[in-house]
Amino acid sequence: MITSLSVLIASAVSTGPAAQAYFPIPVRVVRSGSQWQLLRNGKPFEIKGVGGTGRMDLLFENGGNAMRTWGTERAGFELDAVHARGGALMLGIWLGHKSYFDYANKEQTAKQAAMVRGEVLKYKDHPGLLMWGLGNEMEINNDTPELWQHIEELCKIVKSIDPNHPTVTVVADISDQKIANINKYCPSLDILGVNSYGGLISLPDRLKKAGWTRPYVITEFGPTGPWENAKSEWNAALEPNSSVKAAKYAADYDKSIAGQKGWCLGSFAFLWGDKQEETPTWFGMFLPTGEKTEAVDVIRQRWTGKPSPNLAPRILSEKCSVSRKDAVAGGTAEIEVQASDPEGDSLQYWYELRWETGYKTYAGENEQKPDVVPGYDWKMLGPKTNLKLPTRPGAYRIYLRVTDGKGSAATVNWPFRIR
Repeated sequence: MITSLSVLIASAVSTGPAAQAYFPIPVRVVRSGSQWQLLRNGKPFEIKGVGGTGRMDLLFENGGNAMRTWGTERAGFELDAVHARGGALMLGIWLGHKSYFDYANKEQTAKQAAMVRGEVLKYKDHPGLLMWGLGNEMEINNDTPELWQHIEELCKIVKSIDPNHPTVTVVADISDQKIANINKYCPSLDILGVNSYGGLISLPDRLKKAGWTRPYVITEFGPTGPWENAKSEWNAALEPNSSVKAAKYAADYDKSIAGQKGWCLGSFAFLWGDKQEETPTWFGMFLPTGEKTEAVDVIRQRWTGKPSPNLAPRILSEKCSVSRKDAVAGGTAEIEVQASDPEGDSLQYWYELRWETGYKTYAGENEQKPDVVPGYDWKMLGPKTNLKLPTRPGAYRIYLRVTDGKGSAATVNWPFRIR
């Protein structure tokens, strides 16, 4: 997934120490037979990370040790803040995409190489640095020899300046051809970074089939994306509820991350915060209203072996009579949800009606959060209710937030249309 740089800036941490003289903490990728391992300061380092740099204190309280960025806009600040908390940062350097960048254009690639050199010189000695992320999904519709030859050039530049930190390039899942190109043209690349959602459960098998033998890191993972899910006639994707999402985080982590020790060096869960993409709730491990979801509990359990101090509510079943259907103007949506709280907390059910997102973009780039329909903002009703629908034609989505009153919540939503 291409994550907009505006999202990254918005998710920046609120505090960080002042600049100071730095000495690098060396990071190495080492091999013993067919097994790979990441060493930081000579000690094994399994990446327990997330995408984004928001809620930083909460990450480390939950057993995390690393964060990932996609660009360097706030790199010094973020490196300082992560290091102060005992963690490390995969520092992304944004590279050009096909819509505006031609990897066969020598002038453009020379400027980009000079930019990369400058960023590496600027941050290479920071003790909070874990590895260099060279680009993110720039191979989409652009899987060409020229692209990978340039990535090889950049890897060599980084290694000539900074012998202390590995190189990673991040791809949008894999194909046999993509892996063949990287194997052929990028021998200097240390680690393959893979953003994988619906396909993560099968990724290790596909990597083996494609002939990838170097280590990999899962640089983004989470629920199935809007591009992978069923859609209505008006192109509204059906979003999994928060418990379905949590189950996918768990299964994918167990099979393709923890289950591949010696090959997979760790992962960055997506997203340690919230963002607008198709909906305001699709990819966030937290809700826009601030509560954590069950996905956070799943990841914490795998990082620490211990449950969260306050487990999130769970959706057991959900029905909405108008989901992905044409509804009667001024009619009724019949809703029935079964939810539970693992600790027996009393639950509250908050309903909200928003317009369907109008201008949908790849990865939510510059998407605007859809407006709340006047009079339909967070009404507290019951788990079984009849919701009066508006009369104005258009595409809508009903959102339900089930809260425990202690900072955790479950969520589900249903798209419908009035013609």
